Amino acid sequence: MDLDMLNMFVIASGTLAIPILAFVASFLLWPSALIRIYYWYWRRALGMQVRYANYDDYQFCYSYRGRPGYRPSILMLHGFSAHKDMWLSIVKFLPKNLHLVCVDMPGHEGTTRSDLDDYSISGQAKRIHQFVECIKLNRKPFHLVGTSMGGNVAGVYAAQYPEDICSLTLICPAGLPSTTDSKFIKQLRELQESKHMDRIPLIPSTPEEMADMLKLCSYVRFKVPQQILQGLVDVRIPHNEFYRKLFLEIVDEKSRHSLHENMSKIKAPTQVIWGKQDQVLDVSGAGVLASAIPDCHVYILENCGHSVVVERPRKTANLILEFLALLHSIDNNKKQA
Repeated sequence: MDLDMLNMFVIASGTLAIPILAFVASFLLWPSALIRIYYWYWRRALGMQVRYANYDDYQFCYSYRGRPGYRPSILMLHGFSAHKDMWLSIVKFLPKNLHLVCVDMPGHEGTTRSDLDDYSISGQAKRIHQFVECIKLNRKPFHLVGTSMGGNVAGVYAAQYPEDICSLTLICPAGLPSTTDSKFIKQLRELQESKHMDRIPLIPSTPEEMADMLKLCSYVRFKVPQQILQGLVDVRIPHNEFYRKLFLEIVDEKSRHSLHENMSKIKAPTQVIWGKQDQVLDVSGAGVLASAIPDCHVYILENCGHSVVVERPRKTANLILEFLALLHSIDNNKKQA
């Protein structure tokens, strides 16, 4: 091997080694940074762009793809302690020409967090309405999707602002009484009785607690490396005080059954998707909604827990698309009649 060839080999090896070493170092030393980079890359790969909207001195952070067209825009509301990027697993399976908007809920990620804000479910619905008006999403009725806490907010929004939406998808929504206590509700009751509400299972502060939360939320058992668990905890710890305050607000009497109190006012065509093995919010809630909302379409997913969006993203995306196609077909038939 001559000298030039040897130099080329050394340079090439060094070029490959640098990103590999950087990745290993990030994985071992800064797993939280790696998680942020992962979401940034995934957003770019899927064509989602991040933007900000302001309502007076309040800032909303959201991501979007596509433009409003003949098909309804889709607004997605995430659950407790999550963020707009949780929807990326579903966005992957939705057509690129659909107008999608994923917003950080009040106090989450890039959206304003204020001690003076009203974080009750009704208060959050009002904030989301402000966001909708900011970006003029309601120029034409849109399809609203919400999961867990976001499902509670979405249902209340549909009841309070019926002219804004054309249809609704609720994924394992909170805000309903249940005849069967889930594993999480039982844990919560035990914590209340022992006065240990500082150890809420949905607010982990160690890798072990994070692993327990993932097991609680998911039927599918994901093998998550210890370093990634640490990274997930590191990302959340600075926000845990807010999450605790928010949690106590949404389980308070004012918000606990908000969806149940408003479901009879929901007139938009509604789709309910629920994991049969949900350990956070019992699947019996689907029947409660079906009995109160006219022509409610219910889909129970086998071998699926509370984290439907993560566990069954392709199926969830297909169900939403099929529901929208069905509504479009019904609408066309009415026009032709």
